[in-house]
Amino acid sequence: MTDNKEIEKENFFAPIGRYRGEFSPENLAFNANLQEFASRVSLLCGLETGGKIPPEEAYKEIKHLWSQLKESKKLLLDQHQERPDLPEE
Repeated sequence: MTDNKEIEKENFFAPIGRYRGEFSPENLAFNANLQEFASRVSLLCGLETGGKIPPEEAYKEIKHLWSQLKESKKLLLDQHQERPDLPEE
C-alpha cells in the first residue's frame, strides 16, 4: 500500500503529460527528460520565491539541470543515425 501512496504523491508533484509528437524512442525519452526538467525548475523557482533557498543556489541548480538536458538532447536527438526499414508483415 505504501508504494501506491508514493506513486500518487509523485504523480501529484510531477505529473507527466502524454507525448503527442512524432513517435520514436528517442523523442519519447527526450520528452520525459524535458518534462522532468520543467517540473524541477518550477519547484526550484517556488522554493526560491518562498525564501527557502537563496537565489544563487536556485540558479546553480537550474544551470546544472540545463546542462543535463542539453546532454540528453545531444545523445537522443542530435544523432543522425539512419534506422533500417523494418520488413513488412
